Amino acid sequence: MKKMMILSMAVLLALLISSCGNNASQADDHGDHGEHGGEKAAERETLNASFGFPSGAPKAGEETELSIEITNERGERLRDFEVSHEKLLHLIVVDHDLKFFNHVHPELQADGTFLIRTTFPTGGEYKLFADVVPVGGAGATLTEWVTVEGPEGEHAEIAVDSLLRQEANGKEVELSVSSMKPDEEVTLTFFVRDAATKKEINDLQPYLGAVGHVVILSADAERYIHVHPLDEASTGPAAAFATSFPQAGIYKIWGQFRHNDEVFTVPYVIDVK
Repeated sequence: MKKMMILSMAVLLALLISSCGNNASQADDHGDHGEHGGEKAAERETLNASFGFPSGAPKAGEETELSIEITNERGERLRDFEVSHEKLLHLIVVDHDLKFFNHVHPELQADGTFLIRTTFPTGGEYKLFADVVPVGGAGATLTEWVTVEGPEGEHAEIAVDSLLRQEANGKEVELSVSSMKPDEEVTLTFFVRDAATKKEINDLQPYLGAVGHVVILSADAERYIHVHPLDEASTGPAAAFATSFPQAGIYKIWGQFRHNDEVFTVPYVIDVK
C-alpha cells in the first residue's frame, strides 16, 4: 500500500512539473509576440496595390494613363483615404539607376481607383511607390516595378557626391548630414541661397503643407524613406528633417521645395557606413 501511495505521489508530481513547464513555454511565447505586436498587427492591415495602364503598355516619351487600385488582404477595393500633406496619394517614380525622379499625385475616382496621366522619358524599368493612409488605418507604402517600352537611357553607376551642394531653378542648396552611420538619428539640414547673389532665401513657400519634402532611396531602390520637416512652418533659409538610415550603403536623397510659385528638386548621393 505504501509503495502504491509513493508511486501515485510520484506520478502526480511529474504531472505538476509537466504542467508548469507548458505554462512557462506559453508565457515565453507571449513575451516574444505579446500585446504590442498584436496591437500593431491589428492596426496595420496588409494592403496591396495594382498598378495598371488602361490604354496599353507605356511607351517612352509618350503620355500614358496610370491607374492604381488599393485593396485590403481580403481583396476588397478601398475607397476612403485620409488626406496626408494635402493629398490622398503621393506617387514617387524612379528609374532603375535613380537618374529620373518624379513626385506626382493621382486623383481618386468615384470607383475607388486613382488615375493620372504621366510620361516616362526613356524605356526600361521604373519603380513606383504609392504612399496612402486608409481611413481608420495606418499609412502604407506600396511598390511595384513596371516596364516601359522603347530605347533605354544610358546606364550609369550611382556616384557618391564629394560636395553636397546643388543648383536648381536659380537656387543653390547645400545639404548638411549630422551623421553618416546606420541606425542613428540623423538630421538633414538644407540651406537655400540665391545661386547668383548667394543671398539667403528666407521666404520659401509651403509645398504640400510644409516647408519641403524629402525622399530617400537606397541604391537598389529597396529601402524607401519619405521624410517631413521638423518645423513645417519654416520659411528658410534652413530646412531640417529628422530620419535614420536602416543599414549601411549608398543612398540618394531628393529635397523638394517651393519658391516664387515654382517647385524645385535637388538630388544628393551619400555613402552611409
